[in-house]
Amino acid sequence: MIPRAFLNVEASVTGRRWVGPSVEEERLAEAMAQHTRLPMALCHILVRRGVAPADAAGFLSPVLRELLPDPLRLRDMGLAAARFVKAVTAHERIAVFADYDVDGGASAALLIDWLRAMGRTATLYIPDRIDEGYGPNVPAMAALGAAHDLIVCVDCGTLSHGPIAAAGCDVVVLDHHLGAETLPPAVAVVNPNRQDESGELAHLCAASVVFLMLVEANRRLRAEGVTGPDLMAMLDLVALATVADVAPLIGVNRALVRQGLRVMARRERVGLVALADVARMEQAPTPYALGFVLGPRVNAGGRIGQADLGARLLASDNARAAAAMAARLDQLNTERRVLTEAVREEAMAQAEARGLDAPLVWAAGEGWHPGVVGIVAARLKEAFNRPAIVIGLEGGEGKGSGRSVAGVDLGAAVQRVAAEGLLIKGGGHRMAAGLTVARDQLDAAMARLSDLLARQGAGREGPREMRIDSLLMPSAATPGFIEQIDAAGPFGQGAPAPRFAFADVAIVPRRIGEKHLKLAISDGMGAAIEAMAFGAFDGPLGPALIDAGHRRFHLCGRLEVNHWGGRSKVQLRLEDAAVAAP
Repeated sequence: MIPRAFLNVEASVTGRRWVGPSVEEERLAEAMAQHTRLPMALCHILVRRGVAPADAAGFLSPVLRELLPDPLRLRDMGLAAARFVKAVTAHERIAVFADYDVDGGASAALLIDWLRAMGRTATLYIPDRIDEGYGPNVPAMAALGAAHDLIVCVDCGTLSHGPIAAAGCDVVVLDHHLGAETLPPAVAVVNPNRQDESGELAHLCAASVVFLMLVEANRRLRAEGVTGPDLMAMLDLVALATVADVAPLIGVNRALVRQGLRVMARRERVGLVALADVARMEQAPTPYALGFVLGPRVNAGGRIGQADLGARLLASDNARAAAAMAARLDQLNTERRVLTEAVREEAMAQAEARGLDAPLVWAAGEGWHPGVVGIVAARLKEAFNRPAIVIGLEGGEGKGSGRSVAGVDLGAAVQRVAAEGLLIKGGGHRMAAGLTVARDQLDAAMARLSDLLARQGAGREGPREMRIDSLLMPSAATPGFIEQIDAAGPFGQGAPAPRFAFADVAIVPRRIGEKHLKLAISDGMGAAIEAMAFGAFDGPLGPALIDAGHRRFHLCGRLEVNHWGGRSKVQLRLEDAAVAAP
């Protein structure tokens, strides 16, 4: 039996059915509230996370030391740490080959920071996205191998058999992308997504894998009477990478990000301080800031500018140089937004013309910049609730990027199509993938990929559901209430921030710029809060609410504290609305 829609909203303004807590969840939340004396809204969140009353205190105050796995649980970790420590103690020449995104940059910065604390240096190499593509390539690895004793590949390398063989020196791979049946000829391949791993740590990003390797390196140094660098001070980089790479905030990831945010708030890393200042961040860092303010700026260099700029900023210990790099990344990010919007409009139109009832939404265009296709794929995925791939064509090839929805492993599907020969190359992880395809194989490759995704259930969804955690009165939306709710955080991928509904409220809408909408919300009893709907006029929400007249609405979204001009007030980040019955 299908449960009754929350507030009887079967089809909202955005076409969604609202779903509230089940009868069982209500019962469990009430029992938890009685057992723990915690606020009912917080108990709803804990119940949805699967937390038992006896575990609530531990969940709300996670201890990293208790949650951090033994690094040696990962295959080849002992080999990797031993070879790395040998290179350090023997003063060998070390190179770091990293991916050009935030995870790769943060992973490289972790190694460089650690080595600097040990009085060592390393050569940083990040391939150009357009000229070299993702991951190690034969010319770069051969050149690095001729001048170094050890190459450490971070956030890449698991599928790079030829380039690693061409290195001519020892190579260690620290990665998290899906592995194949065979591994490259490296000294060690540490990857929680190797096919012979259990999958228990598959949610780790590459920076977390690097962090665990450094934990093991410090342990080995300690056994020799040497004190290694302070790893806790490096968790700001791990937190940034985890959030920006959309790793699920569960298990140890949650503890890593929680502690990393505390480290970042101390403003000790000059690169992140410079980036926060240029982005005009006036409040303590949050997962949202990492994912949507800092992350895109670090990524901007790899997308449309200097590939190594983000990594060099994160690893910098010079405030003046960091300020200059942050300013350049901010400028590149502005240019990236312009490129993204142009490609987004074309891709949306093309996808809609192709039809949106298939398991895969895809678009390909001449000259679309490879640095923005992944962002546009994410926009398509969000708009149509299906896996999406966007490809930029140039000459006889296309380079694309894809994003997936929960429950559909896009990386595995792309890897299989590549193995079948319909893609030149491709790989990734569950939620994101990259690929290169011959122009004359484009339609066949997308058809095959669509078929594989359909077998996983992509495209079978009915009306998209809007999950709501609790009903709230505007008067209850206070900074103190949000502080209580934040105890269950940090929120992000795999652990979404709670969504609250406000029933039967009056609104006063105001358009902000071309795309955004601001609302004053009142329940008619003196309580009022503000709401913001960013990009509301890119979809149906803005047009439906701007001419509200005297109609009343049910609204839902996520609460946040807005800091502006030295003042703090609660604001609803509006996600959906429905006309309230008269």
